[in-house]
Amino acid sequence: MTTAEAERPIGSASSSSSSSSANQRGVSRVLAKLSHSLAEGEFYEAHMMYRTLYFRYTAQKRYQDCLDLLYDGAQKLIEKEQESSAADLCLLLVDTLEKRGPQPEAADNFEWVPRLGGLIRGLSATTVERETLIHRVIKWSTSVHGQFGHPVLHKLIAHVFWTEGNIESARHHYLLCQDGSLCGRVLIEISQSKGFHREVDLFLVQAVLQQLSLKDRKTAEDTFTEYTRYHPKLLRHEFPYNEPLVNFLYFLFRLIDTKSVVGFRALRKLYEPSLKRDTSFTKYLTKIGVTYFDEQPEQVHAGPSGLGGMFGDIFNQLMQGFDDDDDVQSRPTRRQNANSELD
Repeated sequence: MTTAEAERPIGSASSSSSSSSANQRGVSRVLAKLSHSLAEGEFYEAHMMYRTLYFRYTAQKRYQDCLDLLYDGAQKLIEKEQESSAADLCLLLVDTLEKRGPQPEAADNFEWVPRLGGLIRGLSATTVERETLIHRVIKWSTSVHGQFGHPVLHKLIAHVFWTEGNIESARHHYLLCQDGSLCGRVLIEISQSKGFHREVDLFLVQAVLQQLSLKDRKTAEDTFTEYTRYHPKLLRHEFPYNEPLVNFLYFLFRLIDTKSVVGFRALRKLYEPSLKRDTSFTKYLTKIGVTYFDEQPEQVHAGPSGLGGMFGDIFNQLMQGFDDDDDVQSRPTRRQNANSELD
């Protein structure tokens, strides 16, 4: 080996070490400027420096440092009422989580669920980027927590929408939070404040059929129990119920244990007049037939929900294969101002 060959790797290592030291000094300078900008109220400059550090950290695959920096920065900008800049950092944070990928330990993946929920809560409904952030957060969660994302994340998002009076969006996320007792209480409140007396059973039936369609039987049963036990406008709180559709659910839960497709079809036939009150039921029952009774699906084209757009079919995107061609129906005039009516 020549002297030059022996010295080449040493020089290469030295060059790499020098480059790393230079990068670290550069990051330290940006961090110092960042602290100064925040202290002086120069939020645009601070925002740009957060972005600079994001690109440097991710390029070096220093994902944890990047996550900590962006989370801290988003919190500080929210405190300073710089919500648009804070939302941008939140989106970069989600991007970093996606780049990092799922972690081996479940706790490492879950720790960001309440953190992201808290950041979403800190952004007002008027922040344009918040809707995109919510979609991105849920998409990330589905990649590490399962098909619909972590139920705690949906519960946190639901609370945000509920507090703001956005009932439709809140209901959607409550149905995915795997907390049937809470879902039942929410449905009772929606039924009493927004529904007609004759719709008291429809609120329950649509929610339970949706939950069963999503293969979440336990939550569906807990929702049923809470709603039938505590809704003040139900004439009876145990079987047999006064409302035919509530009895239909009672029998449906018991038929699922038998897996009898003949019994399932007979039950649908028996309650067909009542089931026609909401045409979206056909779609959910088709999915339930396939999932729990091994029934062969038929092409279904459901019309507008009997509850209207406010409480209509909110699970179209989760029911692909049964209703890809369905259109979201327009909201009746009576319910257009539902958000502003909520106390």
